[in-house]
Amino acid sequence: MKAYDFVVIGSGIAGLSFALKAARHGSVAVVTKRKGADSNTAWAQGGIACVTSDEDSFELHVRDTLDAGAGLCDERVVRTIVTEAPARIHDLVELGLHFDEREVSGHREFDLGREGGHSKRRVLHVADVTGKEIENVLLRELSRQSHVDLLENHMAVDLITAAKLGFAAEDRCLGVYVLDEQTGEVETIRSDRIVLATGGCGKVYLYTTNPDIATGDGVAMAWRAGATIANMEFVQFHPTCLFHPKAKSFLISEAVRGEGGILRNNRGEDFMKRYDPRGSLAPRDIVARAIDAEIKRSGAQCVFLDITDKPVEFLRERFPNIYETCLRFGIDMTKQPIPVVPAAHYQCGGVKTDVNGATSLSGLYAIGEVGCTGLHGANRLASNSLLEGLVVAHRAVAAAIESRSLRDQRAIPLPEWESGNVQDVDELVVIYHNWDEIRRLMWDYVGIVRTDKRLQRASARLRNLQREIREFYWNFKVSVDLLELRNLATVAALIVDSALSRKESRGLHYTLDYPERDERDYVRSTLLSRV
Repeated sequence: MKAYDFVVIGSGIAGLSFALKAARHGSVAVVTKRKGADSNTAWAQGGIACVTSDEDSFELHVRDTLDAGAGLCDERVVRTIVTEAPARIHDLVELGLHFDEREVSGHREFDLGREGGHSKRRVLHVADVTGKEIENVLLRELSRQSHVDLLENHMAVDLITAAKLGFAAEDRCLGVYVLDEQTGEVETIRSDRIVLATGGCGKVYLYTTNPDIATGDGVAMAWRAGATIANMEFVQFHPTCLFHPKAKSFLISEAVRGEGGILRNNRGEDFMKRYDPRGSLAPRDIVARAIDAEIKRSGAQCVFLDITDKPVEFLRERFPNIYETCLRFGIDMTKQPIPVVPAAHYQCGGVKTDVNGATSLSGLYAIGEVGCTGLHGANRLASNSLLEGLVVAHRAVAAAIESRSLRDQRAIPLPEWESGNVQDVDELVVIYHNWDEIRRLMWDYVGIVRTDKRLQRASARLRNLQREIREFYWNFKVSVDLLELRNLATVAALIVDSALSRKESRGLHYTLDYPERDERDYVRSTLLSRV
């Protein structure tokens, strides 16, 4: 059995930031189910929203965030994260991250981008590969730390809690079971400070901009451990995913619209003005629904993002990754519009936490996309996610250190993992079939536009699937595929249950049965808990 002062599950911006700062105070394990660089962070193109310009202000950033969040943001959390942003950006710069700059009147300043929902330019970026550069800088710094073990190809199975072990005292985290993917053995790791930084759950949908790792592991583990889950009905669909039969969910950054890109339908019309006065720069929930409506109305397979009026050199320099990727698929964005469709992108709900990442379960923290602090409300403002990961990770370290470790809990013996009389999975096709069925039913019944009838159908089928998966789980040796399927089914059910309980349309949750907001009964978070 291994023991650490801190265990971080996930290796994106939130998890790595926490690990680097926590390493000054004790031993740290970073558990990641693929390589260290495999995270949602590495796929982030746009950048980090932060007030750095004299033309901008914290008040404007707060206002834009609250407006996008459709009445469900926690304003105190919003103000805390927005005002602490510059200090956390400084931390990244100190580590060696070089955000794009431009020369203005003889001096250098940040080259700020603008995205949908922002009233000012405030998005710091590194071309269109911001997340990848951040990931590289953090991993490089992590490799220099002697107090951090990076456990790659290790997948967290379940949290170990006092309640699960039958202790009547205050329930709290005591450790975690972790699958070593190389040996197939499940290890027991003891720690009274567990940090979930597992990202989101985009792979619960058939079409997503997320990498394959985004299977909702943290939310599912926290749910099974008894932590409170919040606002899972609010899944953000990015309006502009590249539409091409050979492209695997490639995101066309919102920054393209921020630099003047116009959405057009199959007749070449700038249709967004019919849906919102901000046109193509409206918040994502509005743009995604508008595109969905245009596609359904016209019968077309996609819409088009047109930025051909910009100079060729500007596009190549500002969007090198998008330009080269599109070119590989035969699309020259300098000469022709880019075909795009919406795809599942970001989980605005998650494990309910305070602004320090603390959950309802003592000793358990959730930071980044897996956590629900109240920053995003019913719809995330573009480029606020990397910012939240940075700020909440910093605060979580301080909170974890201040919360005195309950040393008497160290006396509680932790049982080693017992596989029992199980066998190796003999029919992987069953796992793949169930995985595919979950993703298709979520896309068809729990997508951008919902109805109670569709949600009820999804709920009934998911209950049956969960029974099948539970039987599979207890009769076969655990594997990454089986664990991910189990987590996907759990998170899908949480999304459906949350959506069924909200009898209104707000932000990312839009239902034809209740198309209006209900300011009397639903200006509150949707909370779910097993206990």
